[in-house]
Formats: sequence, structure tokens, C-alpha cells
Amino acid sequence: MSQRVREPDTPPARVIPTWTEPLATAASRVVGGPLGRHALVGRSRFWTPLRVVLLIAVAVLAVGWLGKAPCLQQYTTDDGSLALDWRNNRQYVSMCYSDTVPLWGIEGLDRGAVPYRDPWIEGEGTDDEQVRYMEYPVLTGYFQYVNARLADAWVWAAGVLPILPTALPVVVYFDISAAWLALAWLAVVWAVRVLRPNRPWDAVLVALSPLVAVHVFTNFDALAVACATGGMLALARRRPLLAGALLGLGGAFKLYPLMLLLPVLLVGLRRRRIGTALRVIGAAVGAFVLVNVPTALQYPTGWWEFFRLNRTRPADPDSLYFVVQYFTGWPGFDGKLADGQAPAVLNAVSAVLFALCCLAICVLALRAPRPPRVASLAFLVVASFLLVNKVWSPQYSLWLVPLAVLALPHWRLLLAWMAVDAFVWAPRMYYYLTPANKGLPPDWFLGAVVIRDLFVAVLCALVVRSVLHPEADPVRSAPGRRPGTSDLDPDWPAADQRDPGKDGRLPGWPSPVPTSTPH
Repeated sequence: MSQRVREPDTPPARVIPTWTEPLATAASRVVGGPLGRHALVGRSRFWTPLRVVLLIAVAVLAVGWLGKAPCLQQYTTDDGSLALDWRNNRQYVSMCYSDTVPLWGIEGLDRGAVPYRDPWIEGEGTDDEQVRYMEYPVLTGYFQYVNARLADAWVWAAGVLPILPTALPVVVYFDISAAWLALAWLAVVWAVRVLRPNRPWDAVLVALSPLVAVHVFTNFDALAVACATGGMLALARRRPLLAGALLGLGGAFKLYPLMLLLPVLLVGLRRRRIGTALRVIGAAVGAFVLVNVPTALQYPTGWWEFFRLNRTRPADPDSLYFVVQYFTGWPGFDGKLADGQAPAVLNAVSAVLFALCCLAICVLALRAPRPPRVASLAFLVVASFLLVNKVWSPQYSLWLVPLAVLALPHWRLLLAWMAVDAFVWAPRMYYYLTPANKGLPPDWFLGAVVIRDLFVAVLCALVVRSVLHPEADPVRSAPGRRPGTSDLDPDWPAADQRDPGKDGRLPGWPSPVPTSTPH
């Protein structure tokens, strides 16, 4: 009869970054060098690692807001009214573009349009005239609507109480949205910190990420990231139903949190805890359906708009398909498309490639010497989707930030990737500006996209290596782990993990494929 692993009575010893991370060691020389061998750790009552990391996160979020601030400036028009100053392509020249600002007017939020119910006409009066609806999943759509009404209420209150600061409604709307997105990212930082009790300083990578400074206010993805990371924390805390509900709600913000159900299923299979995995999956599906069904039944055309748009979109410049088309002159899988025509072959190729990636991840998980960690498989699934998808919007990179830190906490490597990925924003903005307006030709932006994708591919290879060689996993091989616990996954309920056998396998599990040659 197998024996369950007891949770430790005392927390595991902390991993000291200045002893284990070359980047932290080098940075510590500014303040006197690495932590001393006899230093007392964890004695501060106020400046705990969590509070320090959250303070860093707040500072980076403030930098992110300041980066968008040039796009919030106002000017007085010839008729004396105030208008948003996006003259002379300010949004690209200042690299402050955010989807939040144009969506205010495009989606009718300024007119009180109800998402999924009220359409608008795109290209009105032209041959390309088209009826459009809210193009986001339901919770993101209603999130925008609620913030728009809060902005209206604030502007009204400022008219009654002159002491309140105010601005154009679209600026107030952006600031209200940014406040919620900042809170969502603080929740992500907190969840990563709690998930790694013996590696508290890994969360600083999530807080300090250049991708956060550039993209947390570019769109609304921080909400989905918070749900996904919160779902992983709930699973680790033995709350599978809450974990599933958070993943399902995250899928109603952006679909990617639902991809984490595959890693949960695979780890459940390897650990012979399929019941836990099925509870998570059932709760996720239930939450997703519960949120979507009322809108789908009441406004089916508007609800379907998100899926219709994703089906008909061609290969975006962010994708490898577009890169190949541009540099080779290849017309693409579908050739020249008519307006509104779906790239059927491209859609099929992208779906098949992602399915093959998922199949490979399944084989990896089932044949690994030891049960892989949830975070490792989750990173591989989401990164594979982004690499083979026809769209990689810039803010999608936020999806990978907490997963990369949880799966592969190598500071220097992750900060290098995040910096490169964040830098793609600059040539992207000047690519949209076009050479006619003193912008950059596509080569610069597309070259940056290739470099970013290569970085992500390298991260995937290293995560695969950590799965095949658990002794190379920085989380499992961390100093301070108790003897015999190298098989444990901090992202899976501790009480739901069986004691590994002598070779790290579960009782009755087939012998793994050899991964190295004995010396």
C-alpha cells in the first residue's frame, strides 16, 4: 500500500538568490556582496519578501502607466473643445499605443452601447461596410462596459464636485481600467510568491519584468493571467473546484487559461490522481459555460463575433507565417483572400500544428522519468500555441511571464528573454508608422519577431530538458529540499502526491526510457 507524503511541519529552507543566481550575485556587489553565511533570514517584521516584491511591482506598474501617458494628453481644438491628442501619429512615435483608447469609441462604449447586443457599422458608406459587435470574450467585454459606465459616473461627479480631478471621458476610462489591471497583476505577483515558499525572490522576476512595463496596459490580458495563476495556486492549496472555477473564468476573459487543463490532466494521470484532475476540469467547464450561456442565448450573433473574427483573421505580422511570406514572397497557404474571407487552410494548419505539439507534450509527460510539474507542462502548452498560432498580439507575451518563472526560474535567461520580447514593441510601433511617415520598413520588426520566437523556443527546450532530467530542474534540485522529496510538485496538492519509489516512479508504473548514459 502506497504512503502519502506528509506536508512538512516547518517551511523548507529558502533559496538565497545571491548564492545561486549569477545575476543576483553580481547585482549584490552594489550593496556589499552576497548574503553572509551567518546572516539571519526572515527576521524583518515589515519588509518581508512579499512586501518588497509588491513594492517593486507597484513601481514597475507606475512606469507602465507613465509609458502610456503620452497617449492620454489633450489639446484644445479650433472650436474650443477638448480632444485627445493623437495628432501626427503620436501613438506610434511615442510608443504609447493601447487598445483601450480606440476601443472606447470604436465599440460604442462612449455612447453606452451594451456589448454583444448593440452593433456598430465598420466602414460605413464604403464597399467594405460591415456590421460588427464586441470582439472580446464575454467577461472582457463586460469589463469594458462596466469601466465605461464608471468613467461616466466619475465625470458626472467631477461636474458636481469640482474638487475631484477629471479629464476627457476616454482618459478617465483608461485610468479606471488601468487601476483594475494593476490590481490583477499584483495578484499574479502574490500568487507566484505563495507558490514558491522556498524561492520567494523568484516572484521579483514577475514584478520586474520589462514586459509588464510595456504591455500590462496595452490590452486586458492581465485579468486572464491573474485567473490562470490564481487557479494554479488554488490547485496547490488543495482547492480543485476553486482552481477549476478560476481557470474557467479566466477562459471567459481570454481563452488561454483553459489550455492549462491539459497539464492538469497529464499530471493527474501520472500521479494516479485522476479524480483531482477531473474535478478541476469539470469546475472549469462549468464556470466557463455558466458565464457564457446567458449571453450566447440572448445575443448569439454578438457572442459569436469573437470566434468569427478569430476564424477570418489572416496571418498577423506577429506570426511566423507572415514572416515567411514577407521574406520569401510566398503567397501563403490560401493565396490572396477576399475581404472577410477566412484563411481556411491556414486555420487548419495552425490547429493541426498545435494538436501535434499537444500530442508531443502528452508523450513527454507520460514517458518522463518522474511525474512532470504542472508549471513545466503549462509553459510548454501555452508557448507552443503562441509559436504556431497565426496571431501573437504583443500583450500575449504576458501569458508566459508567470509560467516561465514557475517552470524555469533562471534569472539571467528569463530577464534576457523578457527584455528582447519587450524590445519588439519599438520596431512594431515604427513599422505601423510606415517609412512614408519616417517609420521603419517591415524587415526590422519581422527580424525582431524571429529573435523573440527563437528565445521562446530555447526556453521550451530547456523546460523539456528539466522534465527529462529532473536533477537539472532548478525547482526540484533547489537547496533546502527535504531528502526524498525531489519528485514532489509544488503546484500539485502535497497531500495528493504519493511517495515516489526508489527510482522516482509510482508503484506499478512502467520503467522509463533511459535519459542518460551511466558514467
